[in-house]
Amino acid sequence: MVKFLLFLILLVLCWPVALLGLVLYPLVWLLLLPFRLVGIAVGGALQLVWALVTLPARLLRAL
Repeated sequence: MVKFLLFLILLVLCWPVALLGLVLYPLVWLLLLPFRLVGIAVGGALQLVWALVTLPARLLRAL
């Protein structure tokens, strides 16, 4: 809701910039999508490494 209100204020103050942002937002989102997917994959790989590193400690704690 806040983003929409900020957009309306920008639309009133400087409508060409608001319309340019409205057109460019989906393009920027599409350009950043691969980086988001890489971030998810790297996060999963790091969690796997962390689980493997802490596995002996968790096994010893379970005994």
